[in-house]
Amino acid sequence: MSKKKSDSIKDISTLGEFGLIDHLTKDFKIVQKSTLKSIGDDAAVIFEQDRQMVVTTDLLIEGVHFDLSYMPLKHLGYKAVVVNLSDVYAMNAEATQITVSIAISNRFPLEAVDELYEGVKTAAKIYNIDVVGGDTTSSTRGLIISVTAIGFAEKEELVYRDGAKENDLIVVTGDLGAAYLGLQVLEREKQVFQVNPNNQPDLEPYVYLVERQLKPEARKDVRELLKALEVMPTAMIDISDGLSSEAMHLCKNSKLGCNLYEDKIPLDPQVISTCEEFNLDSTTIALNGGEDYELLFTISTEDFPKIKGNPHLTVIGHMTHQKEGMHIITRANTKIPLKARGWNSFQETSE
Repeated sequence: MSKKKSDSIKDISTLGEFGLIDHLTKDFKIVQKSTLKSIGDDAAVIFEQDRQMVVTTDLLIEGVHFDLSYMPLKHLGYKAVVVNLSDVYAMNAEATQITVSIAISNRFPLEAVDELYEGVKTAAKIYNIDVVGGDTTSSTRGLIISVTAIGFAEKEELVYRDGAKENDLIVVTGDLGAAYLGLQVLEREKQVFQVNPNNQPDLEPYVYLVERQLKPEARKDVRELLKALEVMPTAMIDISDGLSSEAMHLCKNSKLGCNLYEDKIPLDPQVISTCEEFNLDSTTIALNGGEDYELLFTISTEDFPKIKGNPHLTVIGHMTHQKEGMHIITRANTKIPLKARGWNSFQETSE
């Protein structure tokens, strides 16, 4: 029994790089017809005759993008995949393949890396994608994960950030602000634990918020939903850095202004109650929180009847002439300029 346990936490160096890759990828199954050659050669081979390919990549660094004191490795592997797939869906494309590369320090035993890849495997299964390659190497400072996602769409289906027109309606999926508040809850409980390690966190009142932070979901369903409604977005982006930042990206790329309406922004009841508890303004959190991975898009006013009343979609504003600028209209009917105060990985933070 003791021998079996020691084998499970053996040093990764005993496997070597290629042995580790073989170990981590042995159970991945191929599900996409466009995957002609997967892991095991110098490069993967992907081919689709009639559709256009979209490619996106993200880098997650320990201490910058995640904290392993409260982020389980399985959840981290899952989240690393999902945040990339979200960018593919924001192009109105179907995600089909990913590559996963990691750099790990010697403090991680093999079973820890297995946990990370269990999350990758779970995401691949749920989102019906193939893991077709990647790399492993050593790190002198913690864990680094890089995921590249590949997808396909018909040329006429692709949606960019620059296609919005004046008077187009601004629509958002789901609700906003929960992921940021989940992070605040986890950070608070971490501080409490550091003061008193015997204190057990009570996360029951914040289940939805914490789940949105630790295990977000990409909106794979929206592409099919809009197709069924016969609605074609004119511009689209995913909400990773906060609603205000993403709305400003759409405006900048489309050379337009916008008006967002505070009373239209969708908020979960748990967001509202937790903002009251933390003495935070819920609108500020929704505008600047980030990591919601919902989709923000614009549609022609003619398509409004098709989405009206849909529980997954909320109209929160409209596009205006560029000279009018970018604003949030408050409940008191005050016009306030939008500012990008969302996540910025290059911004210095004070301790």
